[in-house]
Amino acid sequence: MKNNPIIWADYPDLDVIRVEDTYYMVSTTMHMMPGCVILRSYDLINWEVATHVYDILEDTPAQRLEGDQQIYSKGMWAASIRHHKGKFYVVFVANDTQKTYLYTASDINGPWTKQYIEGFYHDCSLLFDDDDRVYLIYGNANIHLTELKEDLSGPKPDGLSRMIVRERGEYFLGYEGAHLYKINGKYYAFFIHITPATKGRRTQACYVADSLEGEFTGGEVFNDDMGYFNAGIAQGGIVDTPDGDWYAMLFQDHGAVGRIPVIVPLHFEDDFPVFAKEAPTYIEIPSTRPGYEYKPLIGSDDFSYDTDEKGKVKLKDFWQWNHIPNDKLWSVTDKPGTYRIQSGKISPNLTFAQNTLTQRAMGPACEAVVTLDGSELQDGDYAGLGFLIGTYGLIALTKEAGQYYLVMIARDTDDKSIFENLVDTKPGEIYAKIPVKENKVTLKASANFINNTDECMFHYLDGESWTKLGITHHMVYKLDHFMGCRIGLFLFSTEKIGGTAEFSNFEYNVLH
Repeated sequence: MKNNPIIWADYPDLDVIRVEDTYYMVSTTMHMMPGCVILRSYDLINWEVATHVYDILEDTPAQRLEGDQQIYSKGMWAASIRHHKGKFYVVFVANDTQKTYLYTASDINGPWTKQYIEGFYHDCSLLFDDDDRVYLIYGNANIHLTELKEDLSGPKPDGLSRMIVRERGEYFLGYEGAHLYKINGKYYAFFIHITPATKGRRTQACYVADSLEGEFTGGEVFNDDMGYFNAGIAQGGIVDTPDGDWYAMLFQDHGAVGRIPVIVPLHFEDDFPVFAKEAPTYIEIPSTRPGYEYKPLIGSDDFSYDTDEKGKVKLKDFWQWNHIPNDKLWSVTDKPGTYRIQSGKISPNLTFAQNTLTQRAMGPACEAVVTLDGSELQDGDYAGLGFLIGTYGLIALTKEAGQYYLVMIARDTDDKSIFENLVDTKPGEIYAKIPVKENKVTLKASANFINNTDECMFHYLDGESWTKLGITHHMVYKLDHFMGCRIGLFLFSTEKIGGTAEFSNFEYNVLH
């Protein structure tokens, strides 16, 4: 038995498939690179990273964090994953480029081939019908169905194109997050939805039709928050086990840690999906490979890497860059056992720092420890450890007029709504600043996400004991990043470029 939600970390907009004995699940990664993560499981409960579909989506100035350009809350959203006749298909839109992307591969590990689908299809889902015709459904409030050309390059001339579901009443969030299936000859379209009747809670809806030309009928099929702050569990894919049992993989908002996966059993009665009345607190599903040992979704790193035959380094799967990295300005091989980063731009704050190396924060609580060598920092540089979110908090070593200081910085807000935009050039507030004699320090960042506490604290190693620096900071999830907070190693320069920081002995612990 395992706790449900099954992963206490940010994996939103889920879609899931089974290929023989293996489950694959894709999730939104927005501005993180490599992007479009696909997880693998043999029991739908324990997961590991199988691959990332791309290293770089589009090499644009905004995706590179050039100047004050950025793609926070944009990038890839809500992918659909399918497997058809021996090939994997992943389709999604990117909200900065306003393009629809299709990636294909014969093996989950790639190589993945990129192409575009003409048009822009919000929260789209791909369906291969039994007659080999291919369709997308997509939209918000009004859901459209579009038949694609045989090569999937765009809408098929004179192909089927129609609206299949239309909002008719008052709503807060129109039908979106579409997932389309054909099961036992019928067509099933699943959506996320919020209406006044649900008092702001997200619910799951389903509409069913006998044919794609016919009428889709249905409505709400699941409404539960597991007693958690009216945070409805919804949006995601469904999948069957080899034994014929069905499950929905949905997500739930959990404050600053992000949107986290919840699994819900379902079955079919009279060809209509019937969800469990409530999401189970504990769940057990037989494994197709009993005893399999999964790679961790987060982890420590001693930064000992070798280059491949092309002279490149592949970091451990749990790392992602904030935006596209500048490969000329980082290395884990120049000085073995060290993540070495050099600044290449002037940045007003953490959100515009290039080459910030991140991992998902993990609940119920977590902490990260790292040793920082700042002997090559320049005046105005900040290097350290933090939680990357609009309302970020961090601990950093900085240098002013040749003197080193440790600082704790945070961005506060009195606006607890999700809509405030904090992606701007304003720096955070310095809550503590102490001079230090050494330019090599060991730092700790910790966070508590239990019951949306969403607090982070920062310590430094003072001799053999930890000393807290600054305040206990409250992080607030907002749509400016639209992503759960990330633990990040960073360097940014506020006066001149060229300074260097070296990180070693990174330790990550989940606290229960």
